Amino acid sequence: MVVLDTSALLFWTLHRERLSEAASDAISEVDRVLVSSISIWEIGIKVARGGLSIPVSVREYAGRLERIARVEVLPVDAGTWLASFELSWDHRDPADRVIVATAVVNECPLVTSDRAMRNFYSHAVW
Repeated sequence: MVVLDTSALLFWTLHRERLSEAASDAISEVDRVLVSSISIWEIGIKVARGGLSIPVSVREYAGRLERIARVEVLPVDAGTWLASFELSWDHRDPADRVIVATAVVNECPLVTSDRAMRNFYSHAVW
């Protein structure tokens, strides 16, 4: 299993050509793809502010995502919030912290194009 950060999720679902070869391979090789529900929130915020355009509503996008058999959208529970708080990482973006914590809690690789996330989390793939 792998966790996708928000950008990797968007690339995988809407623009596969933007995934690196290593990222594409990492996703192809697993039976479970984990997505933090905070990524849905982050996509919604970016769409609402005009910084991101997707071909369907955010609600429809989330619904389609949940219908992909091997995708699991995980809620951000108390354990994940605590893990994000406990990261020894000087990074202020709560979404990035929660996504990294999701990978830590689930003990799996994180697929991300974000250099700061890759530099912090040793099991990141891009």
